[in-house]
Amino acid sequence: MERIKIVLKSGKEQSVRRYHPWIFSGAIKKTYGDPVEGDLVDVYDNKDTFLAVGHYQPSSIAVRILSFEQVTPDIGFFRDKIRKAIEYRKAIGIIGNPEINVYRLIHAEGDGLPGLIIDFYNGVAVMQMHSIGFYRIRQEIADILKELLKDQIVAVYDKSETTIPHMAEITGVNEFLFGNSAPLVVTEYGYKFKIDWTTGQKTGFFIDQRENRKLLEQFTEGKSVLNMFGYTGAFSVYAMKNAALVHTVDSSFPAIELAKENIKMNYGDDPRHESFQVDAFDYLNHIKNQYDVIILDPPAFAKHHNVLSNALQGYKRLNMKAIEQVKPGGIIFTFSCSQVVSKENFRKSVFAAAANTGRSVRIIHQISQPPDHPVNIYHPESEYLKGLVIYVE
Repeated sequence: MERIKIVLKSGKEQSVRRYHPWIFSGAIKKTYGDPVEGDLVDVYDNKDTFLAVGHYQPSSIAVRILSFEQVTPDIGFFRDKIRKAIEYRKAIGIIGNPEINVYRLIHAEGDGLPGLIIDFYNGVAVMQMHSIGFYRIRQEIADILKELLKDQIVAVYDKSETTIPHMAEITGVNEFLFGNSAPLVVTEYGYKFKIDWTTGQKTGFFIDQRENRKLLEQFTEGKSVLNMFGYTGAFSVYAMKNAALVHTVDSSFPAIELAKENIKMNYGDDPRHESFQVDAFDYLNHIKNQYDVIILDPPAFAKHHNVLSNALQGYKRLNMKAIEQVKPGGIIFTFSCSQVVSKENFRKSVFAAAANTGRSVRIIHQISQPPDHPVNIYHPESEYLKGLVIYVE
């Protein structure tokens, strides 16, 4: 079947020639035909030169590019992309690592598959489709995973109900596409965590903080530690290895219960840990000099550019509270997972927060996402996790 042709306005092909995988609706001059969301479309410049092929969607990001070559993205094409993603994770020591059986298997643009996320949990692959193009072939993707991972995989779960674009006239259903599995326990650097992909946020666990959790261990020896926005309590589990006390704070009751369960699974009934179900800002108001180490890992404050200013103010306010309250000589791990917040903007927010407190602050580490969440060098937006480790006098 002949693919629909999209022609870009003059000059709008420059980002495509630099291999950026998104084409915005404002760049389009003419569409030959009437593409349906999820269709494969060919993109040409204003002089009728082929540029790329990708999935179409009627939104601000109109085309997510799959290839800059004039190919047909069929099942063989996707099998090859997924095979390369698996080989990459073997090369960086993630697949086959006896200490880790939870990792990101496919990271959308970072693996050349924009719109597709797959996380691997000790034999269960959990998929989230952010494009109808991939949602249409979800069963084929599950079959490819089964074929390539063989006995390493026992089930594939599709959790796209809330992630497929809202413009689509498709109602997603979360379901197993292959096999079946109850919630299970995964291992990360020897620590155990319970994963429930059906009820958990994202695909069930924030895999992207693995290396930053490991880094935290270096700063918690004999210290009092506060884990804000604790969710599964993963940072708390790492801190508990050598801390004097660890407090986990989250406004969600189910999150607090899950954090307690993960602490108990790793340490039993350890009196060094306490959980508090309370609003983060309320809690931070009343902890002056109580903690040596504070972790700030809030949910995304901004998902769209039109709320960027408010988000930056939110990060500033949150960090100012923590910098004010942490003990002298204290350490703060602070993060933003908002894609629209750049590394520079986040650092400026923390700078403004520090300046308002008047305290002396040094940056110890500038941190990001782990290598199983690869950043496509042509797509800076795929570096969504920004973090600073700061020392406060």
